[in-house]
Amino acid sequence: MSGAREEILARIASALSDVPAGEVLPPVGRDYRRGDARPRPELVALLAQRLGDYGAVVRRVHAAEVSRAVERECERLGLRRLVGPPGLPTPWRPASVELVADDGLSARALDAIDGALTGCATAIAETGTLVLDGGPLSGRRLLTLVPDHHICVVGAEQVVGQVPEAIAQVASAVRERRAPVTLISGASATSDIELSRVEGVHGPRHLVVLVVDDDQRAPPA
Repeated sequence: MSGAREEILARIASALSDVPAGEVLPPVGRDYRRGDARPRPELVALLAQRLGDYGAVVRRVHAAEVSRAVERECERLGLRRLVGPPGLPTPWRPASVELVADDGLSARALDAIDGALTGCATAIAETGTLVLDGGPLSGRRLLTLVPDHHICVVGAEQVVGQVPEAIAQVASAVRERRAPVTLISGASATSDIELSRVEGVHGPRHLVVLVVDDDQRAPPA
């Protein structure tokens, strides 16, 4: 890894060798979209649509229904044990499913647990992406890469329209605690040269997203 890095930097230095000392390079244009004026309900609907396109299961639930919705998904998928970050809110915790707190569990221990239950830092409607920042709701990156199922709770107020908005929201976590940011768009999947799709290679095979939206137009799951 170090050798490759040195080679790349050497090539960059070589390419810039003819630039006179002190010359100021032209500024990089940043006139791309940085915000989204669409109303929140429209963004939430778009996020659900995009995630569905990627094969994720999306449920719209009321805040008081989160724990029961988690139980229903566990029953549907046959999950008996979940693991979650220590900061998981009490109203999210299922009563009928064992919930293990991640206190630094090894990859082997996580692999023996059916699924992970987490929140997120924000979610991007335009790309159908969940953004995890390693915080109290998101948990460690390993937590959402090893178990075979991932149930993620997203508040409607966390949904933004564009990528720059999401990056701005996690920027302080990256700067202040060097947080690893994980971007999730659907369940983990890859394909070989013959385009045979294989799920679960780099993360969970199944992604369930519970969008907490107390708008009366969003009935409980």
